[in-house]
Amino acid sequence: MLDPRLLRAFVAIADNGSFTVAAEKLHMTQSTISQQLGRLEQVVGRELIDRAARPVRPTASGERLLGYSRRILTLQHEAETLLADPAGTSSIRIGVPEDIVTVEMARIFAGFAKRHREIRLDVTTGLSRDLSKRYRDGEFDVVVIKEPSPGDDHRATFPEAIAWFESASFAVEWPDPLPLVAFPPGGLYRDAMFERIEQDRRRWYIAFSGSSLQSVLVAVEAGMGLSLLPVGTTTGRRVRRYAGFGPEPSMVVSIYSWEPAGAVGELVESMGSALAERFIAASAQ
Repeated sequence: MLDPRLLRAFVAIADNGSFTVAAEKLHMTQSTISQQLGRLEQVVGRELIDRAARPVRPTASGERLLGYSRRILTLQHEAETLLADPAGTSSIRIGVPEDIVTVEMARIFAGFAKRHREIRLDVTTGLSRDLSKRYRDGEFDVVVIKEPSPGDDHRATFPEAIAWFESASFAVEWPDPLPLVAFPPGGLYRDAMFERIEQDRRRWYIAFSGSSLQSVLVAVEAGMGLSLLPVGTTTGRRVRRYAGFGPEPSMVVSIYSWEPAGAVGELVESMGSALAERFIAASAQ
């Protein structure tokens, strides 16, 4: 392996054509820089500087090595500069339901990242029950989950209005059994939907199951069936409320974090403000 200190001495001598000038620029004695060149020549087994020339200049072997030496020294400098910059060297792991990652929430993340360049935000989306379990297992530092009621250790919680929706593009007389558009097993709205229908002793079947909120909304818009959805996620979509089951009790959206203060606490407070604005607006719909 070529020692960058020896390469630096070699490049300085070749660029300046003088041992004396090169030593001054590297803040060395002339004997020290001569020794470093000699050690490099021993390593490569070639004479690299023609000492008899005036000014001194690289030999043929030295000319071949000179370009590589400059590249090695440049890469070393870049690596040292990179490692000296703390940007992204620590992380906050965040778990959130898909529909929580809105434009406003992304702005919160972006603002936090600008204030804390040393912190990387690792965001995972998923179903609330899975996110909650992974948070309790220590996989996340911060988690936002949807649940029937908040846990005792929540940092903030907000009511989320939910309602039944059908396509606004089609006038449908729903058959018996009712076709439903649902999330995968384990989805919070899926279970609440089944419980509500069974309370009314209605028959049903799953006409479409989608793993994302977007896919569920598109299926409802297409008239594939009814679905129980958060009211705030339906703004601007071609869906309308279905009155056949009446009003539904709200769920809650809660934030949890292991750390109450510091950078995590700051992030949780900002996320809470964004959620508060969102759900206040949704409740007015």
